Amino acid sequence: MPASLQQQILDRVRKTPDQLYLCQPIDRTWKHWTWAEAVDEACRLAAGLRKLGLGPGDRIGLISKNCAHWVIADMAMILAGMVSVPIYPTANARTIRQVLDHSEARACIIGKLEHAETQLPGIPDELLTIAMPYPGAKADHDWPDLVAESPERFEVHDAAEDDLATLLYTSGSTGEPKGAMHSFDNFSFVGESLATAIGVRDGDRILSYLPLSHCTERAYVEAGSFYGGSTLYFVESLETFMEDLQHAEPTLFGSVPRLWKKFQLGVLEKIPHNKLEKLLKLPIVNMLIRHKIKRGLGLHKGEWFASGSAPIAPVLLEWWDRVGVTICEGWGMTETFAYGTQVGRGEKPRFGTISRALPGVELDTGYDDELLIRCPCMMQGYYKQEELTGESFENGYFRTGDRAFIDADGWVKITGRVKEVFKTTKGKYVAPVPLESLLAKNELIEQACVVGDHLDQPVALVQLAEHIELEMRELRRQLVETLDSVNDELEPHQKISHIIVIRERWTVDNELLTPTLKIRRPQIEKRYRPAIREASDRISFYSGPEHD
Repeated sequence: MPASLQQQILDRVRKTPDQLYLCQPIDRTWKHWTWAEAVDEACRLAAGLRKLGLGPGDRIGLISKNCAHWVIADMAMILAGMVSVPIYPTANARTIRQVLDHSEARACIIGKLEHAETQLPGIPDELLTIAMPYPGAKADHDWPDLVAESPERFEVHDAAEDDLATLLYTSGSTGEPKGAMHSFDNFSFVGESLATAIGVRDGDRILSYLPLSHCTERAYVEAGSFYGGSTLYFVESLETFMEDLQHAEPTLFGSVPRLWKKFQLGVLEKIPHNKLEKLLKLPIVNMLIRHKIKRGLGLHKGEWFASGSAPIAPVLLEWWDRVGVTICEGWGMTETFAYGTQVGRGEKPRFGTISRALPGVELDTGYDDELLIRCPCMMQGYYKQEELTGESFENGYFRTGDRAFIDADGWVKITGRVKEVFKTTKGKYVAPVPLESLLAKNELIEQACVVGDHLDQPVALVQLAEHIELEMRELRRQLVETLDSVNDELEPHQKISHIIVIRERWTVDNELLTPTLKIRRPQIEKRYRPAIREASDRISFYSGPEHD
């Protein structure tokens, strides 16, 4: 049995008090916390929260970009037996209000935000607020004052294993966010199990930049650090991302498909595709060019790379493998605290799959090839939604909503979402994800969304990489070539009739991407319905509704 979550945090201080734990850039100067310093600050904050009248079981919102204070705030709530309610730092005021109201939060800790002036109105006036020490974080109480006034000694609340530790709200890709209830035992299980399965070691360095409010970063990075002893680095801003990545020199590095694609495009801007392919075929030059690419990205000390959150095209994984970055694709859900499938350090992944079940996970497939999962860290249910909780299980397994195939060796391949399969006017069903993976063979295509409900044939809405320096004629030629190449691999009813290039960027702000950068398919299809309806040329360009 792993140590309890609270005990594990305290054991870190006892065993490795001087080990470097958190590294935060502030005004381009790095501030560091050892384990002893981080936990001491967490205890002081916890005592401060108690002085404000908050106690065990109280829900506390936590909205901020990733930073050292996010982790310290979470540790404070863990040690005080309070329930953290993380909110995506990109959430709009409506979503913020919805999560705080639904969770019955009594307070909210506010940190680094991109659009504080439009987001903070979502926090009810009557809610008690605490501001992290960052510009723009305004609240009733300031973090430094709470920490400075708190006593040095703090009595840790002895939480039971099945006590609620956190409410993880889904990113809302298919509707309104739902609050998955996770216990202290679940939190502890994923931290110990992932650290062991991946092979996290004391001294490993991790850059934490994907939202800590999402289950994956919370499990792999934060919970994993409690049990694996890794050092966490953070990013000061989007503008300093590459500089901060190079400073961190991570040994373990995970990202999402969209960012792996952006990193690839950044490489290809400096070394054109054809030139790079030629260089990689030369034995000695191959090693030099790989090292140059990885060093340029700050990944030259990386020993394990991962991708998750959304499907990633096998062709992209193969490209990264050729330049010496072998990416392991994993899978998990908010409902399982991100625990599901993955391979660890030193294991060879199988591209095109989401790896194999992690220890303790049971997988099966049900009706319509829906992936079913049972695991030790399954949520206790959706908060205040007992009926929905009951509908989500089948014979003790959670119904994931993903369609999958599990081979004889246990490797799992996701073929799409059950609800995303659409029906053309010809009465044929089409799963869009495999078609989108084929479109990714064209390195100019950054993202694709294939639609086709009530159409004669599927249509592809695509986002091209920014700053493409190609004449329109050449761009059209390459897209036609891609369309023909993709269609050659498809059954007649799957063939894509048109590619529509959407000039308007899909972002979290315009709600066409989730906070974890997954496409919001229903919203995209609805927004570009006029372009789909009017498309006549095989390749067309559309600037967006506001330009009509």
